[in-house]
Amino acid sequence: MSEEPQPDEETDDPGSARERLEEGADKAVGEFDQGVVDLLAWLLDTETRARIYVYLRQHSESTSEEVAEGTGLYPSTVREALAELHEEDTVSRGKRESEGAGNNPYEYEAISPSELVSGAIGQVQNQLNAVFNLDDRLDRDSEGDDEGPVTISVTDADAEDADEAEESTDEDATAAAEDE
Repeated sequence: MSEEPQPDEETDDPGSARERLEEGADKAVGEFDQGVVDLLAWLLDTETRARIYVYLRQHSESTSEEVAEGTGLYPSTVREALAELHEEDTVSRGKRESEGAGNNPYEYEAISPSELVSGAIGQVQNQLNAVFNLDDRLDRDSEGDDEGPVTISVTDADAEDADEAEESTDEDATAAAEDE
């Protein structure tokens, strides 16, 4: 008596395949999110500040209490970090308008990622140039200028796309004129 092969329930069940795909997608998103937080922690000095920045990018005009609740951080930690980030111009703040008398708390908003990266570029560029010019510095026994072989520039992706579209339109018009 021969047994018929049983279908593999795990591979034939469409619900199971969907669950595996969703689990894989969740894992990829989690790893991506952690990668972004790690990069921001490097730019902003701590993971706490990075988490606050991400929260404010997603929920602009939030109070320190809302940020603490949304991030799971202690309110005192959030207030201290927000004060530092405001002093460094990484977040802006303004008073929340409210009806009637009472406490009008500050609302915070984070700067755009391109502004954040632009602010860090000068520091990175100076550090790279210091490394590349190390021999010169050691020979001179004094600090020279930070001009060197490294120049880093950041452009806004939206502005760059608009420039490329404009160039493409100019090229199309030139080609059309030549065809006539």
